[in-house]
Amino acid sequence: MRYAAIDIGSNAVRLLIADIIVRENEITFNKNTLLRVPLRLGDDAFIHHHISEGKFESMVKTMSAFRNLMDVYKVTDYMACATSAMRDADNGKDVVKACSEAGVNIDIIDGSIEAQIIYNVHSHTSMDKNKVYLYIDVGGGSTEISLFANGDLVASRSFNLGTIRILDNQDSPETWDDMKLWVKNITKGYKNIYGIGSGGNINKLSRLANEKADKPISYAKLKALYVYLNSYSLKDRINVLELKQDRADVIIPASEIFLTIMKVGHLKNIMAPRIGLADGIIQTLINKNLKKEKV
Repeated sequence: MRYAAIDIGSNAVRLLIADIIVRENEITFNKNTLLRVPLRLGDDAFIHHHISEGKFESMVKTMSAFRNLMDVYKVTDYMACATSAMRDADNGKDVVKACSEAGVNIDIIDGSIEAQIIYNVHSHTSMDKNKVYLYIDVGGGSTEISLFANGDLVASRSFNLGTIRILDNQDSPETWDDMKLWVKNITKGYKNIYGIGSGGNINKLSRLANEKADKPISYAKLKALYVYLNSYSLKDRINVLELKQDRADVIIPASEIFLTIMKVGHLKNIMAPRIGLADGIIQTLINKNLKKEKV
């Protein structure tokens, strides 16, 4: 049995195909195939609030290709979620309609649902119920932050602050201040908060820091890495450091978001277990179909 998750983000569009493993007491999944297409819908959505004709066409072609791949892999269920860029675009519904005609039904989800989907996968990971976690998911258009304590979700919120939005100068000082105040308030009274980051940028930062997925990166190490990367021009980050073109620019504002949250929330370390919205979608599908079987 295979499920598929389509994550339509502001920087890239991803297709994750996962093999579902049914054991006696639990249902888990293994990643089979992951495909990433850097469409950068956010460049249109955050500045012009409209998906351009060229990217509209590329989006439909991408969904058609994903549909064909899901058929070849014999996917039994799938879910496609569009986030911040499609929320901001005035023709987002037109894009959804065209993609539906290409064989993929898309849900444009708000920030709270996005945070809930990410929570779905985190709630099934090895979370120590005696610890307090601050989960930070940084995307191209928004940042989702969730606080876990005693194994429960205490608070969760989405902010219109993302890497593409910052690069396009579409972030505001008010949003930064709002996020910092919220993080300060929800973390007040907790000691030894463990940071967990998700998204392509923190995964790349973890690899650049030579850290394993289960090994935390200290605030000091992340700050040093940010200073190091920022000392190179965009061109040299691509040619000398060999970062992908669509990663070399966004990794700087992503680092700034993570460092800001860690500083305000007094997080000494952050881990990058390399899970994100696509993983959460797969877990959501597992939960949905499990409920159907029980009815």
